[in-house]
Amino acid sequence: MSDLTVDSTARQQVAAVAAREISARELMDLHLARIAERNPELNALVSLDEDRARAGAADADEALAAGREVGVLHGLPFAFKDTHAVAGWRTTYGSPLYADNVPERDELVVERVRRAGVVPIAKTNVPEFAAGSHTFNTIFGTTVNPVDPRFSAGGSSGGAACALAAGMVPLADGSDMGGSLRNPASFCGVVGLRPSLGRVPEWPTANQWESTSVAGPMARNVGDLALLLSVQSGPDARAPLALGDPGASFAAPLSGTLEGVRVALSIDLGGAFEVDDRVAAVVDQAGAAMARAGARVFGDHPDLSLADDTFRTLRAWHFQAKFGPLLAEHPDSFKQSLADNIRLGADLAGADVARAYAQRTALAETMRVFFEQYDVLVLPVSQVPPFPADQEYPADINGLPMATYLDWMRSAYFITVTGCPAISVPAGTTPDGLPIGVQLVAPHGADRRLLEIAAAFETTTH
Repeated sequence: MSDLTVDSTARQQVAAVAAREISARELMDLHLARIAERNPELNALVSLDEDRARAGAADADEALAAGREVGVLHGLPFAFKDTHAVAGWRTTYGSPLYADNVPERDELVVERVRRAGVVPIAKTNVPEFAAGSHTFNTIFGTTVNPVDPRFSAGGSSGGAACALAAGMVPLADGSDMGGSLRNPASFCGVVGLRPSLGRVPEWPTANQWESTSVAGPMARNVGDLALLLSVQSGPDARAPLALGDPGASFAAPLSGTLEGVRVALSIDLGGAFEVDDRVAAVVDQAGAAMARAGARVFGDHPDLSLADDTFRTLRAWHFQAKFGPLLAEHPDSFKQSLADNIRLGADLAGADVARAYAQRTALAETMRVFFEQYDVLVLPVSQVPPFPADQEYPADINGLPMATYLDWMRSAYFITVTGCPAISVPAGTTPDGLPIGVQLVAPHGADRRLLEIAAAFETTTH
């Protein structure tokens, strides 16, 4: 066995398996040991199946021994988000209505990652139907922060972010509507990318022609994240609006620099939302670090004043379309905040939805023009650091009360409705040591450039 550990990079782990320095079975045993050590307290992984995981690792070793062609993630242990359908594997969506659901087919993002050679071991915990940025549900309970279990791991990809940070998996997948890849990455001290619309195609889906939610990668570092994105992305005939760049274009080593990069830095997008003082301090420090590394940093921001109404309208409309009939049939089987959000959608008129789409188009144009002057926008991922795990959402920010479970997520969902790629990268901590990330945003389609800038920023924090 090599000297690899579960905290080695995913690239090191997959290279060691390919070189026969460690077997997939040995690598699986290392991860299962870490899971046994950390998961009982953290509750990040659910529907764990050790027997099937070990059998899959044995199959991976046999494939190598037989000289068969293997994928770029061959032999890596993997846990899919519990909102992603995995054939033959319990997939609950965090809802008691699906507690015994076992899909018959993989959805596209799962199909691609499985084809790349991963060995499934479990699912990662989620909030009910991935709604809300704190991971808890009535089936599995609450996922807590790997740095301090008294606090939230974020959500909806909270199980994924926590499992990554704790070394239980080397890579993780997620999805993001209002911050579900970015917020948990910030809370847990890992990296999470919300890709450009169309970068990671989704199938099956009820609406192939528009989406506020996208699938994407998570990892402990930007280079590992790029490796997973290379598997997840690329066109597919079943997804007509998928971007045409081949996934392999993200696999090459990242070689970005901050020298000469034009950075727009904003704490609150011109007073658009309240930001915890501890978060604001980390964003300021990130800007200073980028400047020291040669970036040209300016205090500036795009006008995203249309974003709040746009996001809330489209979210309610999507939720009503997707969950309205289910809520009508099972009115007592939804958490209250989600049920309220779904019912808001029932009150929308066609003019409301048309207004939201027109505003979304205007926001995309605003960002296109803004990025003629800048290469990247830097702002908070989340307006708060990790909050206590026994709260559904933070009660206030700097003493300002939060009226709903969405109010504290504006810094993430304002970017959602622009369609631009956005990545959360670890940037600092609170005085008590809780992780805080910063959000880097680039023009639509510029995912590779964003990863290069993020990788260069990552070096300033080490």
